Amino acid sequence: MFYLCTSIFIPNLVEKETIYILAIESSCDDTSAAVLCNDKVISNVVSTQKIHEEYGGVVPELASRAHQQNIVPVVHQALLRANIDKKQLSAIAFTRGPGLMGSLLVGTSFAKSLALGLDVPLIEVNHMQAHILAHFIVTEKNTKPEFPFLAMTISGGHTQIVRVNDFFDMEILGQTLDDAVGEAFDKSAKILGLPYPGGPLVDKFAQLGNPKKFPFPKPKVDGLNFSFSGLKTSILYFIQRETKTNPNFKEENLNDICASIQYTIINILMDKLKKAVKETGIRHVAIGGGVSANSGIRSALKNTEKKYGWSTYIPKFEYCTDNAAMIGIVGYHKYKQKAFASQDITAKARYIIQ
Repeated sequence: MFYLCTSIFIPNLVEKETIYILAIESSCDDTSAAVLCNDKVISNVVSTQKIHEEYGGVVPELASRAHQQNIVPVVHQALLRANIDKKQLSAIAFTRGPGLMGSLLVGTSFAKSLALGLDVPLIEVNHMQAHILAHFIVTEKNTKPEFPFLAMTISGGHTQIVRVNDFFDMEILGQTLDDAVGEAFDKSAKILGLPYPGGPLVDKFAQLGNPKKFPFPKPKVDGLNFSFSGLKTSILYFIQRETKTNPNFKEENLNDICASIQYTIINILMDKLKKAVKETGIRHVAIGGGVSANSGIRSALKNTEKKYGWSTYIPKFEYCTDNAAMIGIVGYHKYKQKAFASQDITAKARYIIQ
């Protein structure tokens, strides 16, 4: 299934040097391609793999096979929607990592081959860095963060607080010691019998429930690091205990359970973010990653902005989840610095922000 996001492109607003970047994202289970003209998105196509739903999570081998099937039509659609010929491309940007190795290999191999065939530069991109720099995609209403700022990257595989001094000067201040926040949402949903991906469903039901109905413990973790494995265990034991006395407990209290889980997770995130602001003195705060699409987190960040006088930044919904537009904006800024990759480059399943 294809989802197309296209922004309005106004030629007379383009910088003197017109740079066309074709970006490719294949880190997990979404195959995406985008075309950017400088820092403006003119096409952003995402093909979502539905096959994983029946397994309750992403199956790496199936994901890589689906990428092989999807990548050519996705790139074709991106170029078609952008109304440009591949010979007009200035460079090819691609996700090098982190992610599933099989999925990354498909995008990396395709990008290297296309760049070689067109004789254009190749640009490698860190997926997590791209989630942060998605804020610099020019849209109708967005305000770009001011350097330095704090970025909280929250996704299915990562939870980090990053100090961003410049486009390519970043420092991880804290990160999860075990599970990521997105996994905590999805595993909690699985415990409740909700289908994959469960995170959006927890968010949906949470909006109808009482967030303080069922209190869950918050882990005590030093510094700015996170831990979610204990929370998942406490949710599991809670559900097992309650369903012993009432087999219909989950169904009868679904909204309140989801609201209570989401409330606890959001409090954990916001407590660490407030601590980071206090320690660094930086009051510009941005979020990124797939979980930043969660309505409760977005609302909590805005409420914190009002309460503490922060400047907060939330990306457009289509740039929260995995997409090639965010890869393209990193590619654009790397292109300006002539930071090109060689044809010898390989994918990296583990790729730390530096």
